[in-house]
Amino acid sequence: MDLATNYLGLSLRSPLVPSASPLSEKIDNVRAMEQAGAAAVVFHSLFEEQIEAAAPEFRVDPNTYLQNIVQAKRAIGIPIIGSLNCTTLGGWISYARRITEAGADALELNIYRIPTRTEVTGSTTENIYLETVRSVRAATKIPLAIKLSPYFSSFANMAISLDDLNVEGLVLFNRFYQPDIDLEKMQVTPNFTLSTPADMRLPLHWIGILYGKLRASLAATSGIYQAQDVIKLVMAGADVTMLCSALMRHGIPHIQKIEMELGAWLEQHHRKSLAEIKGIMSQQNCPDPSAFERAQYVRGLSSYTSLFPMRR
Repeated sequence: MDLATNYLGLSLRSPLVPSASPLSEKIDNVRAMEQAGAAAVVFHSLFEEQIEAAAPEFRVDPNTYLQNIVQAKRAIGIPIIGSLNCTTLGGWISYARRITEAGADALELNIYRIPTRTEVTGSTTENIYLETVRSVRAATKIPLAIKLSPYFSSFANMAISLDDLNVEGLVLFNRFYQPDIDLEKMQVTPNFTLSTPADMRLPLHWIGILYGKLRASLAATSGIYQAQDVIKLVMAGADVTMLCSALMRHGIPHIQKIEMELGAWLEQHHRKSLAEIKGIMSQQNCPDPSAFERAQYVRGLSSYTSLFPMRR
């Protein structure tokens, strides 16, 4: 069964790509991902705050990170995609160049900004994103993917604006981890939670809307646990589906299970390749394009009230 796809100009054996996570900090894990059937691996992110802090709890300094890329390129045969998260324009440019020199096949910009100052406008924030991408695009020739949050006033326009900068891919979506409050210690604390299958709906929605409107590849991430999730996202128009929480919950060999179930589904539905179903349920191609619009929200409310009538 042919599961091949193309992402960032890279020919991949399947759409199954482990996303940036602590799992890829060890070369043995990266090798295990390849053996389990991963088509490419996104390295864990290099964070500029960790570089500047130089604190002992930060496990990976930039030199180690770059050496890990060099080592991975020697040890495995699938593409290695670097991941970078910086706070300054100089950091973005400098480390993008160094990751390129280390031999990464592509680079994912993990742009993670939470504007908290009330005077900062949405357009100001968008311009920071665009200037960052424009500068990194000029600094490196390897394929660029931009990992985004959905929190823009017009996400479709932002996607087009990034596509116009000649990036090779968009990754939908970055998950912003919300803080919690420790009632005993009276402290605001970080709260890391794994995604759930329901989280897959948001990237499915936007990939379905954007398919056919961009030159860039579309990658889905968040809430992808089984073959059916992958199939739905490919039908919406995804080029690859990225796995993180599923691997942290079920282990790296889970990649092989998903791949086997993908092949079984295609065979059962008399399809010879994954390419045959690519984008067939996107807004551009599905029988009811309004399913991606406001009308579907109204229908959803109507169906809910019919199933659960209000008591008087």
